[in-house]
Amino acid sequence: MGYLTLAGAIAAEVAATTAMKYSEGFSKLWPALLTAVGYVLSFLLLAQTLKTVGIGTAYAIWAGAGTAAIALIGLVLFGEALTPVKIAGVLLIVGGVVLLNLGGAH
Repeated sequence: MGYLTLAGAIAAEVAATTAMKYSEGFSKLWPALLTAVGYVLSFLLLAQTLKTVGIGTAYAIWAGAGTAAIALIGLVLFGEALTPVKIAGVLLIVGGVVLLNLGGAH
């Protein structure tokens, strides 16, 4: 159940970050409200996740998956460039998450 709530936390965080882009510096009401609600929901779900998943593992997956998803959304929705350096950065994040998970599997 912990990883299910973690997936929800990631989805809420990604939705909130995407809405923040659409809020144009919080000058548009509905995207700004969606940003706030999304982040509150994300932290509530992350807090529930921490009842059953280690904090290092949960946070690494939450942050890493969110970062990778936002990089992809930036590419698809906002036409942001996907440079070799950005690709390497995302791969390093994903690799770090994998290593943290492997390190905690004792």
